[in-house]
Amino acid sequence: MKYKIGYWIALGLFSLMMVGTALAYLTGNPQMVDAFRHLGYPDYFRMLLGVAKLLGVVALLAPRVPVMVREWAYAGFGITLISAVISHGVSGDPIGHIIPSLVALLLLVVVRVFWPRASRTLPTG
Repeated sequence: MKYKIGYWIALGLFSLMMVGTALAYLTGNPQMVDAFRHLGYPDYFRMLLGVAKLLGVVALLAPRVPVMVREWAYAGFGITLISAVISHGVSGDPIGHIIPSLVALLLLVVVRVFWPRASRTLPTG
């Protein structure tokens, strides 16, 4: 039961972070547009990443998603968050710009570690 509670809390927080950033990417939030330009990424990448984050959240939250799809979502989020940490670090951004990606990455690890134990009573496809 503790794994199930931990899983859903971490997944809820992680999902909120990913949906929030995805919507900021897709709506053209000026801070996000400036951040992507500062990091040297084109606008289309911001849009692509926004859509991918929304699809990834759906893959993690939907009740009957095939295990392989869910694993790809975990991998995609992991690559995205590690890339964000590296991008901000290499561009010389202050640690305050790196911490949100590290927090999201930590939540992702918790979700992934708790998933097998929590999913014993959850439909996983």
